[in-house]
Amino acid sequence: MKQKILVVEDDEDIAFIERDYLEVSGYEVTIASDGNKGLIEILSGEYHLVLLDVMLPGIDGFEICKKVREKVDIPIMMVTAKRTDIDKIRGLGFGADDYIEKPFSPGVLVARIKARIAQYERLKGQKTGEKRRIVIDNISLEPESHRVYVDGKEVVLPNKEFQLLEFLMTHMDKVYSRDALYTRIWGMDSFGSTATVPVHINRLREELERDPSNPRHIITVWGVGYKFQP
Repeated sequence: MKQKILVVEDDEDIAFIERDYLEVSGYEVTIASDGNKGLIEILSGEYHLVLLDVMLPGIDGFEICKKVREKVDIPIMMVTAKRTDIDKIRGLGFGADDYIEKPFSPGVLVARIKARIAQYERLKGQKTGEKRRIVIDNISLEPESHRVYVDGKEVVLPNKEFQLLEFLMTHMDKVYSRDALYTRIWGMDSFGSTATVPVHINRLREELERDPSNPRHIITVWGVGYKFQP
């Protein structure tokens, strides 16, 4: 069964080039020509990855990414013509898994998509008969059994801290803003405050880091957000 890719791109020429290269590589491709159509298609379809342009009519790529992360877990690769680091970080902060800059080599695009899908499936434990476990350096997390081990010793975490750690480890080395993490873990309808995010981050550091004051894995990117660094 072919893996399915959704291309959300308003430039027809670029969309067709992306589609042609992906189809030659064995993927089944659907094209959405604006932000509104793309969002509807993502939430109603079943795709292995979304290739999402930043500048779109209707709803831009950043807003789509934010809305999708409130509903579903799917790899998102953003495509941008802007070369500033701020745009890249904004995209990753809203929950994008990767980005690629225009102009790009179609061959590089296909290779990046293939690697991103493989990483997603590996981290989610989607291989038949595989017990899901996320291991990064000295930290091991088992989602099904709700267990965390540091240097081989079990560490008991409250539910929200476990969810926060699982999300950051699953999306390692990606920066997420305080708002993005709050929406992802606590939900849009929660009556709390985003101020709870750094509190839980600090608790995780106390439990997991050898030196919480100088963390190795749970990193603050000042003015932007947090990431799990391998």
